[in-house]
Amino acid sequence: MYRAQSPPRKYEEYAYVLDFISRGKSSTVRGKEGVIVTAIGEDRLTILEVLGVPDSTFDIGERIYIGKEGRTKVLSVLGKMEYDHISSSAQSELETVVENIVTVNESKFVEYLNNARPLTPRIHALELIPGIGKTYMKMMLEEREKKKFENYHDLQERVGFKDPIKHISERIMDEITGQSRMNLFVKK
Repeated sequence: MYRAQSPPRKYEEYAYVLDFISRGKSSTVRGKEGVIVTAIGEDRLTILEVLGVPDSTFDIGERIYIGKEGRTKVLSVLGKMEYDHISSSAQSELETVVENIVTVNESKFVEYLNNARPLTPRIHALELIPGIGKTYMKMMLEEREKKKFENYHDLQERVGFKDPIKHISERIMDEITGQSRMNLFVKK
């Protein structure tokens, strides 16, 4: 009997450290104690609680490997966390770390802008990014028809849309903090 395969579950490979406590208790897994790291996944942009290797230290903003094979500083990913439940220092680091992710993963976000589609007959995904109204959206759609955007600079040159990193980061922050009903970038 043939059964359809469910799609493989997607796991984060890398995350960025927002905060860590060298002797802490997990808030997602009862009874887990040790080096507790709050991090944000690079790909899915979800906030994660991670158990670090005993006596390891982490830098705020550090990119750590949390994938399945060959972890060095991480014992396990304990679970997802809500923005409201992370420390105030993790909350205050979040915006800087998100901007770094949007900067480092430029090609991923430019590809998103190149392929974004209408979400409903009245709302285009691009319009949900702060700073992009009907005018910029129309220009972006016209320009990407001629030629896909190569990078943020290309987008700024051809459309005049200033500081795309800041605007995309702002959108991601709205999604993480629960300010937006629809998510473009953060995977639940």
